[in-house]
Amino acid sequence: MSEAKKIDVNSLYGVLLREVENDSVQELDPELYASISDYVGKLKSEGYDGIENKIKNKLVEMITQITTLLLKTRIEKVIEQKDLDFTNLLDAEKFILESQQDIRERKEMILSATLNGRTKVLESVSKKHKTKPITVRFLQDFDQFVGADFTKYGPFKTEDIATIPNENAQALIAKNISIKLHLED
Repeated sequence: MSEAKKIDVNSLYGVLLREVENDSVQELDPELYASISDYVGKLKSEGYDGIENKIKNKLVEMITQITTLLLKTRIEKVIEQKDLDFTNLLDAEKFILESQQDIRERKEMILSATLNGRTKVLESVSKKHKTKPITVRFLQDFDQFVGADFTKYGPFKTEDIATIPNENAQALIAKNISIKLHLED
């Protein structure tokens, strides 16, 4: 990874202004988010007292607002297009938008199966969704149960981590019995 360029609130504001004033997604430094992260991390780690601390906190707040608006603006520009165009997007933004492409493809698949009488496809999708494995962490003890895939799971103790079918995971999450874990590859 190349070294991130230095950034400050003025240069970040300039990037946002340029993005907002143009209809198309603007080309940006590929390391922009890394630069922002480094800058904010450095600011947050600096220990100040009194007025200097208030200034630092306000600066972090401004950078947060500018970055949030920049990301939101760039993503919305692409979403509003009929075909997702990843030109000029940064890798982190592409990561966000991959799910949009999945949504469009899934909608088309369900619509096509429904309108073309392919009931087996709909049944298959439903079964895969219900039984898709989800990793959760239990927030409280929970008895053994039979999952949507007809397999026995549990019993579980508080803080246990388990991979269970999606349908069961969603029910436990909704009841605040467990939370979904996002395991990094």
